[in-house]
Amino acid sequence: MRSSPTTLKAISLYTGVGGLDFGFEAAGFETIAALELDSTACSTLRLNRSWTVLEGDIHGFSSEAILSAAGIKPGDADILIAGPPCQPFSKSGYWARGDALRLDDPRADTLTAFLRVLRDARPSAFLLENVYGLAYKDKDEGLRYLLQGIEKINRETGTCYQVTSEMLNAAQFGVPQLRERFFLVGSRDGTVFKFPTPTHCAADNEALLAEGLSPYRTAWDAIGDLPSNPNDPSLQAGGKWADLLPSIPEGRNYLWHTNRGGGEPLFGWRTRYWSFMLKLSKRLPSWTIQAQPGSSIGPFHWSNRKLTAEEMCRIQTFPDGLHFDCGRTDIQKMIGNAVPSLLAEVLAREIRHQLLGDRTARETLKLLPPVRTPVPKPETVLPLAEKYHHLIGEHPDHPGERRSTKKSVRSKSERQSNLFDSLPALG
Repeated sequence: MRSSPTTLKAISLYTGVGGLDFGFEAAGFETIAALELDSTACSTLRLNRSWTVLEGDIHGFSSEAILSAAGIKPGDADILIAGPPCQPFSKSGYWARGDALRLDDPRADTLTAFLRVLRDARPSAFLLENVYGLAYKDKDEGLRYLLQGIEKINRETGTCYQVTSEMLNAAQFGVPQLRERFFLVGSRDGTVFKFPTPTHCAADNEALLAEGLSPYRTAWDAIGDLPSNPNDPSLQAGGKWADLLPSIPEGRNYLWHTNRGGGEPLFGWRTRYWSFMLKLSKRLPSWTIQAQPGSSIGPFHWSNRKLTAEEMCRIQTFPDGLHFDCGRTDIQKMIGNAVPSLLAEVLAREIRHQLLGDRTARETLKLLPPVRTPVPKPETVLPLAEKYHHLIGEHPDHPGERRSTKKSVRSKSERQSNLFDSLPALG
């Protein structure tokens, strides 16, 4: 346990562009080894930080090699952080119950590799981040697999890792973006981690504001000081629907042009993805930055264009000054797959305070965007381009969910729609 401020040591797996690491860095941790498969992400990490970067498949690195690169021995790391990709979770063959967890199987998936490094490195604490699907009710094989693996590690090594998990919405902790992520936190000495309670809420939620919560940070808070119309032709919206954007108000999407919106009836209600023609509002948090958007997938800037790399970094609350030496597709993939760094900082500070004994950890957040005032009026909504007039008419709504005896899981678009409905109306 520590009683004075010091730089703590973090090992990072599945690092990506460093979203988690930037947050832990802001909370006083140093990434002493980062392991990542994607070569572009590795190049970007090296371009921006002096961390030891191990490039390649995690299954090609023994735990001993990772510890050696970090310059530490088992038990020395303060924390192991990881955001394993979600694709392997569908490999049902690995979700076996019981003790046959195959931690050393070279064919095993990303969760097994995480457990293997956790077992061998035995850090004081760990944090694992993933998509919300990892903990779906009745579909939580991945979570159960992790918990069984941690129990096995405790039996084999004598550790006492106690685990707590929570689904967090980044906007509720000051991130200017509606983004849900699942977190699993454990402590080697058995201390139970308590997740922080939300600090931010919708600007019109009078009850929570009266309890002391702050209004959500907004897209304007994040990027309002950046040029609204940068001279970059690559930011122009493209595709069949590009000229539709000027006729959609800030903070709205294609639903504006349905029989329940305020525009022309061009589409049926909820017949497209939620992010289709989705536009930022200056007075609301951003919607989730997509890793692989199509030409019509937002969020778009309120000036009817794509977001710049700097704007996407701001919305993800990355530290300023990051550089990229790659194309836009790779940049957006890396940024869109990352964890908002401010959310990581919030959790890192709580881990320092609760699990690592640093009573000075709860200080001013470094990555929290400032409140920018005054907020300009919404951009002018232009008339519908004539090229779309032939689509005006009656369009059937989405037929809805099929009848089922099982409780269905809400889709991401449905959750975002509900979040949209809870936000204040635009003036």
